Amino acid sequence: MNENASLNTETLILTAEQHLKGLLSLAFEHSDQARAVVVYDRRCLLSEILSQAYSRALPNAVCVDFDANSPEEILEVLGTLRTSDLAVLVQSTSFRLDAFRLRVELFKRKIKVIEHPHLSRMPDAEAAYYVDSLAYDAQYYRGTGRALKAKIDSAPSGMLDSGGAILHYGSAFESAKLNIGDYSQMANVGGQFPLGEVFTEAQDLRAVNGRVRIFCFGDVSYKLNTPQAPITLVIEQGQVVACEDSTPAFDLILSNIRRDEGVVWVRELGFGLNRAFSKTRTVSDTGTYERMCGVHISLGAKHGIYGKPGFKRSDGKYHVDVFVDTQTFTLADEVVYRDGAWLV
Repeated sequence: MNENASLNTETLILTAEQHLKGLLSLAFEHSDQARAVVVYDRRCLLSEILSQAYSRALPNAVCVDFDANSPEEILEVLGTLRTSDLAVLVQSTSFRLDAFRLRVELFKRKIKVIEHPHLSRMPDAEAAYYVDSLAYDAQYYRGTGRALKAKIDSAPSGMLDSGGAILHYGSAFESAKLNIGDYSQMANVGGQFPLGEVFTEAQDLRAVNGRVRIFCFGDVSYKLNTPQAPITLVIEQGQVVACEDSTPAFDLILSNIRRDEGVVWVRELGFGLNRAFSKTRTVSDTGTYERMCGVHISLGAKHGIYGKPGFKRSDGKYHVDVFVDTQTFTLADEVVYRDGAWLV
């Protein structure tokens, strides 16, 4: 590593440390009286940055190198945690400890969890965007998130304008879910990071009709795919019935869904809040980028949060996030999003 690269990495570690201190204090209410364990690997630049940043932000934490310890040793360290202690998982891919599902099992014990998965999907050039996404503006996330939820939950309809392509939501919406760093009303504290999303879907999926332009999508490798020109989806009664200006990679997504599910349903309606990500500030991991400040929808029958008549959870195989080239989003008669920013 050359000197300039080393200096840049140190700057990113320092920035991440400051962001994580705010996150730990404001969102997690973590104190020195509680234990903390950080399990990490160093297989990519981002995991190296985050592991060092957490070791500085949590000087009393026990830090465990996933690749230098056996599953039994890691579980033994995690076993020392008690209710309201903290576990941090910094993962280039996704940690596997036999059949032990880390986050699920830790939540069962009422342990707070911060999970950073699939970091290696993002190349070094995107590290600064990811670090920026960890900044926690409590007033913005909680104020905007709660205001959006209130408007979603009371709106009889919605309209998504993506540059003249209009998608009409002709029904009320499901009760919106929040990912805004406020866990006061939630069963568990923590989850997958970065933060910043409000999501819902139409109560009547067949009431979704019109056209929508997308500028990128999650491909079969769960990485962001950005075609040269936007793709337009034609949606009738909640299903994609035609596609204009498609690409082979997107055609593969649609054909896979139709092969295994019969039709392509439109389900999740996601409102990302994280201002570190935008149409021009992108990261390659779709699960991370879905927090981007804008609108995304999901294709496929899978959306376990909301049950629907005729949909069995076991039947849904696909939940593919696609990102809308949004000009405005309107709830009832109120424009709540315009030109890259929330107005609530």
